[in-house]
Amino acid sequence: MGKPTGFLEFTRTLPGKRKAEERIQDYKEFVERLPDETLNQQSARCMNCGVPFCHNGCPLGNIIPEFNDAVYRESWEEAYELLSATNNFPEFTGRICPAPCESACVLGINQPPVTIEEIEKHIIEIAFDKGFVQPRTPNVRTGKKIAVVGSGPAGLAAAAQLNYAGHLVTVFERDAAPGGLLRYGIPDFKLEKWVVERRIQLMEKEGVVFRCNANVGVNIGINDLLREFQAIVLAGGSTVPRNLNIPGRDLKGVHFAMDFLKQQNQRVSNEPVITADIFATAKNVVVIGGGDTGSDCVGTSNRQGAYSVTQLELLPKPPEQRTAQMPWPTYPMTLKTTSSHEEGANRQWAVATKAFLGDEQGQLKALQIVDLQWKASTTDKPAGFEEIAGSEREIPCELALLAMGFLHPQHDGLIEELGVELDERGNVRADEKKFQTNIPKIFTAGDMRRGQSLVVWAISEGRECARRVDQYLMGSSVLESKDQSYLVNT
Repeated sequence: MGKPTGFLEFTRTLPGKRKAEERIQDYKEFVERLPDETLNQQSARCMNCGVPFCHNGCPLGNIIPEFNDAVYRESWEEAYELLSATNNFPEFTGRICPAPCESACVLGINQPPVTIEEIEKHIIEIAFDKGFVQPRTPNVRTGKKIAVVGSGPAGLAAAAQLNYAGHLVTVFERDAAPGGLLRYGIPDFKLEKWVVERRIQLMEKEGVVFRCNANVGVNIGINDLLREFQAIVLAGGSTVPRNLNIPGRDLKGVHFAMDFLKQQNQRVSNEPVITADIFATAKNVVVIGGGDTGSDCVGTSNRQGAYSVTQLELLPKPPEQRTAQMPWPTYPMTLKTTSSHEEGANRQWAVATKAFLGDEQGQLKALQIVDLQWKASTTDKPAGFEEIAGSEREIPCELALLAMGFLHPQHDGLIEELGVELDERGNVRADEKKFQTNIPKIFTAGDMRRGQSLVVWAISEGRECARRVDQYLMGSSVLESKDQSYLVNT
């Protein structure tokens, strides 16, 4: 424990940001580093609780009190070793994770929680600056060959861990560059792509092979993979977006959010955009969906020079503080105002979209919306809603972006040809503990197995799946589980 009275002396402090009117002029990250003294004070706020609930809040089981103590003592190499023992990519989670560990922080009972996410980002960036992050190559190779299909956070984590175990790992990615959601889904102003590329290059030095423009089931034969590799990890993510089948859906100007975001990421990276351009410039933009993807659309639309940006959410406005229905240390469903919202957005809650309205040329010109009245259920069924009579109205809109989440992985091609079983939600079915499908040599992890979730959950899934693959191939595993890592590394 760095300073026993730290949580009494210092309050929560977050890094500064570039002003909104300045940062929307580019796609660069805009969150500044904490000064050394402030970082020291923030780490001193960690209480070294008798029962550190942050461990349970973090899907990776990060060793948080210990790395906070190391940061307080400015023992940066120790802090990096503690952090990297459980998290392969703290440079990603330190930027884009919603920090469930902070929601579980014991200090959060009656004070603002410890700035765990910011401390995590500072540890890894200081470790890179000081040269602590070096390629980790196994001393012995097993000769076992493993294919990982998909290079998002789950696929990258599985590949990294299996490579550390000594296996020969090839990652197949259908896009032009590795990273999946990290590269093509998350805007650069939240995660610049040099951060992703830095990690990819490190993994290549460690021995992981990346094959891009390699769409398994299309230009890569499935039978070839089954013959060549002793195990296959499916980590393709949940990529089929939820649609909104209402009148006018086929009008020009109605698009899925991820198509819009991917295009802008390609432009920033100077990659060719092979589909029809989607721009928000000088348009009234309406984002349908109130989650992180919708927020990313808001920020991107502002940077493209939208005339106005409106974000619609079906659910009622969340409370600003915890309620009795969301007690500590559960993750609170409270109101979240992101940096994109700070840059400008008209947010509306409890609103349903009834129809897309177009002009004679088939171009979107407006949305027909209606306010909703939500009612709590008196049975075990979820709460329901009804439309408020007389609240129907039209709002101008030339670009509508559907950001309502994802249903399941793409079934045609790889999944159908492999013949792996699906669960009732359309995800790849796998043994809950072994991550193994109905085909013994085929495993799955991440959103493809559990459904759409957080990047930190994808990394956790990839790590645990790798351990199960290692056990399958070798009879036992040199890789630690999340539950073991705390004991082994402290």
